[in-house]
Amino acid sequence: MKKLVIIPTYNEIENISKIIRAVFDLEGDYHVLVIDDGSPDGTAAAVKELQQEFPERLFLVERSGKLGLGTAYVAGFRWALEHDYDYIFEMDADFSHNPLDLPRLLEACTQGGADLSVGSRYCDGINVVNWPLGRILMSYCASIYVRTVLGVRIYDSTAGFVCYSRKVLETIDLDAVRMKGYGFQIELKYTAHRLGFRIAEVPVIFVNRKEGTSKMSGSIFGEAFWGVLALRFRKLHPAR
Repeated sequence: MKKLVIIPTYNEIENISKIIRAVFDLEGDYHVLVIDDGSPDGTAAAVKELQQEFPERLFLVERSGKLGLGTAYVAGFRWALEHDYDYIFEMDADFSHNPLDLPRLLEACTQGGADLSVGSRYCDGINVVNWPLGRILMSYCASIYVRTVLGVRIYDSTAGFVCYSRKVLETIDLDAVRMKGYGFQIELKYTAHRLGFRIAEVPVIFVNRKEGTSKMSGSIFGEAFWGVLALRFRKLHPAR
């Protein structure tokens, strides 16, 4: 069973080596693919240095600039499918997602029967540490908004800590993915739901980054707000 953790990066020099080692410390032979969008701080160089230590488990795709979170993950998904991975994870580089939770997400699929599992901040109360109150309210209300507009029972639709089974990514038409920012997370979950895949939420504790700079912006939320409305009326066609 081949498992790949995709980590998109832009200026994550403070975190990238530590997060990769934390994943490799887990049992189960997880592989890591870093998608770096031209970080000027040397993130890609740090990954290349680590590749000498882990040549068969650590991989790097370098892109020319900031092309968006969604496009980074789509590139990673295509790479994973081409290299025959069975389970593909999304995870941030900044330790807001705890690598120790990766086996729990995997178990929800391999033993719990889910096709896609979500590391959820909101399915069991609000489990967020060190976020400003305004950001918690914005994120929590965004999930309520998504459930209301799209009619899908996912408590943390914007979560970026996800495990996909291969068949989900093979079925979704990746060419049709439109949102590039955090709205991408909503679009993928909703598309999987529309295609009939089973989605499980696994409660996790989300801890705000201690090092590096957040990439969140108002435009990201704007794209998600209007993009959700568009999703409600979009016709859906699976990949061929």
